[in-house]
Amino acid sequence: MKKNNLIISFVIVMLIFSANLFSQDWPQFRGIGRDSKVTGFKAPASWPAELALQWKVKVGTGDATPVLVGKNIYLHTRQDSVEVIRCLEAETGKELWIYKYPVPPVTGPPSSHPGPRSTPSVANGKIITLGVSGIVTCLDAANGKLVWKKEDASIPVPQFFTGMSTLVVDGMCIVHLGGKDKGQLFAYDLNTGNEKWKYAGEGPSYSSPSVMTIDKKKQLVLITEKSLIGVDLADGKLLWQVPAAPLQRYYNCVSPYIDGQTIYYTGQGAGTKAIQVVKEGNQFTTKELWSNTEIGAKWNTPVLKDGFLYGFTDLRKIYCLNASTGQKAWIDEATNNEFATIVDCGSVIIGFPNTGYLIVFKPDPTAYSEIAKYKVSETPVYAFPIVAGNLIYVKDAENLILYKL
Repeated sequence: MKKNNLIISFVIVMLIFSANLFSQDWPQFRGIGRDSKVTGFKAPASWPAELALQWKVKVGTGDATPVLVGKNIYLHTRQDSVEVIRCLEAETGKELWIYKYPVPPVTGPPSSHPGPRSTPSVANGKIITLGVSGIVTCLDAANGKLVWKKEDASIPVPQFFTGMSTLVVDGMCIVHLGGKDKGQLFAYDLNTGNEKWKYAGEGPSYSSPSVMTIDKKKQLVLITEKSLIGVDLADGKLLWQVPAAPLQRYYNCVSPYIDGQTIYYTGQGAGTKAIQVVKEGNQFTTKELWSNTEIGAKWNTPVLKDGFLYGFTDLRKIYCLNASTGQKAWIDEATNNEFATIVDCGSVIIGFPNTGYLIVFKPDPTAYSEIAKYKVSETPVYAFPIVAGNLIYVKDAENLILYKL
């Protein structure tokens, strides 16, 4: 009996350990749930004065966030005239495999950011990447061998080259390609690369799609260059459409945040809005819940925490909005930078402006309450930090850096 109890206890411990490992994965853009929520993080009883540097590896230029799955971390970068997909051992930074392919030069204003901006997706043993010139690559995540590739020079790219991140769902890879006024939303079979369906419409934006389910129907929700749309995941047919044209010098860069049947969106220079998607008969319709014309973002997708939205404004401030009403809870000048990423780590929220400072603050709707601030990079950062347990991975201009809390 004692032996059986020991075996059962061991199995339970291993299951809990495995669950914790999985919960800390960051396999795609904005994490497992595509909502920038980190699981498995436990805040220290006392925050240190500095983070402990574990290692630093030069990996190439690019703004794409790395992805973490199990014991491996994957990156998509650029080195000279090639784009590079590589797999590193997450604990040590040791390179496990590397795959390279030639790409055309990035010219004009975007040339200051010639590397990939699109976060890879890892699913079903494969890694999918989207290069700045629109090349879609699928590799075996275990060994880096090519499974399939899509490269069509006749398909244009947006003004600042590609920016959306791929989505893998139901055995399909979703990619929005094209240029101004003309885009194509593709669903490729993950195993073969064969086209499952295609939706032709407006050009792509620099934001990325997510999935919502209403009445058992899965919908792709994405912001194009001019609209917020819902597309049937099964066949690519348009289900609903809301105007979302950017104003002045804004570009659609912020991704929609989905909570049940509610979608929060910003980034057009017109503040922040919330809509609800409902089914009426056989059709889907939308209704606006609220609109806050004073507070909005240009680059930053907010996080939803306990009924409040936290993010960085287009006026270089950090904000908190009531998600039910859209009313301002508070706004603070804690940072002087409009480009930032933000992740919900449970008991704390971590903001990451491209100044290279990690900002840790309480999710408090009454006032901004900073806990700690750490300098983690000497160069601008445009990728999300990956928080796994007490480890924080940072991709700066050319390096991947691991810190321990």
